[in-house]
Amino acid sequence: MEVTSEDRKAVEEITKLSKEAGIDIGGGKVKRTSSRFCLGVEHGDYNGTELFGVGTDRFIWMAYKPSGTGKVRIFSGNFPDDGMIEFTLGDVPEPKSKMIADTWARFPYGVDYILRRAGYKLEQGIDAVIYGNIPGGGMSRSASLTLNLILSLLDANGIEEQDQFKIVDMAQQVENDYIGSPCGKLDQIMILFAREGFGTYYNPKDRKVEYIPLGQKAEDFCIVVMDTGTVRPGLEKSTYKIRRAECEKLVAMLQRTGYDISCLADIKTDGVYEKALAQFAGPHPDLTDRLRYIFHAQRRFYEMLDAWKQGNIETVGRIFRADGIGLRDTYKISGPELETMCDIARAVPGCLGERMLGGGDKGAAGALVKAEAVDALRTAVDTAYPRSRPDFADKYAVHICKPVAGVRLYDNLL
Repeated sequence: MEVTSEDRKAVEEITKLSKEAGIDIGGGKVKRTSSRFCLGVEHGDYNGTELFGVGTDRFIWMAYKPSGTGKVRIFSGNFPDDGMIEFTLGDVPEPKSKMIADTWARFPYGVDYILRRAGYKLEQGIDAVIYGNIPGGGMSRSASLTLNLILSLLDANGIEEQDQFKIVDMAQQVENDYIGSPCGKLDQIMILFAREGFGTYYNPKDRKVEYIPLGQKAEDFCIVVMDTGTVRPGLEKSTYKIRRAECEKLVAMLQRTGYDISCLADIKTDGVYEKALAQFAGPHPDLTDRLRYIFHAQRRFYEMLDAWKQGNIETVGRIFRADGIGLRDTYKISGPELETMCDIARAVPGCLGERMLGGGDKGAAGALVKAEAVDALRTAVDTAYPRSRPDFADKYAVHICKPVAGVRLYDNLL
């Protein structure tokens, strides 16, 4: 397995951090988990739509080895102020308690809690050091971290879980049931199943993953992630939680009036859609706006998937842009800094499409950009964003990304 220069730099940083923290990881393994870039449908997972995206080369690396005891000790170079996270397996704070609300330790605590609830016998703790370069909002840092912790703790205990969707479910449960974040499964699926050189297509109806190569006619393009420099709170503290509740409320109302659906994505035909709007748009315009976005994004999804297969990246970009406008104006989950980045990107010739990424409010926006236009986009952002958003002039970043495998394990780097 190829070890990249980026992997080696990360291991050098981890080695330095381990010495500073006084934690021995010599001879251990390194697990690397990716970020993700959703091409469609953003916010579709908890609404039941099909999903498509790629793993991207911003990562979390965790160096770990069995501790020889039931103790877990983890230090994160991204959250050094939290110090060493230490606990005994099976002895973690209660779910959603106040003592976990403001510390990244809620993730290893939650992994221990959920694995035990699922019936795994964990006896071997780990000593570990974490380092990552995933932006703080929009590329699924929390899902990447959770998956890394689950896979590493199972490995340290000699447990190999063959059911990958069980891993996905448990990663979601860490955030839903322990932390209180109402995330869906999009992030976990797009990271765990990501394969280099392919798009990952997921159909929730049959719970299957299919790998879709980009058509050979595709012109050279880049995935660009524009981190606004804003700090996004957890999903449990964001508009994401409100939007999810609104969608679930509308589904319940539709069910009570005779619609045979389990989620908004079940409304697929024009007739049912128009009937639902006629009944509910008057008294509940905000709720039906959520339906409007999901209905049209789902229609666009199939066109986008066909365009990907054909290598028609301009159509993929056009649909990506249309989804972004829908997220901004209809789903109403974007934010001012995110839209500033989108406005800048949209004005650059060669930018094929742009929109906010992830949970919304703050974090990062993304763009699909012709390769020859990437430098122009970076220059445009460097020029315009600090003028428009001076409070974040020294905090924003532009990341040029490529599709990668979601999970890698190295056992010879330490």
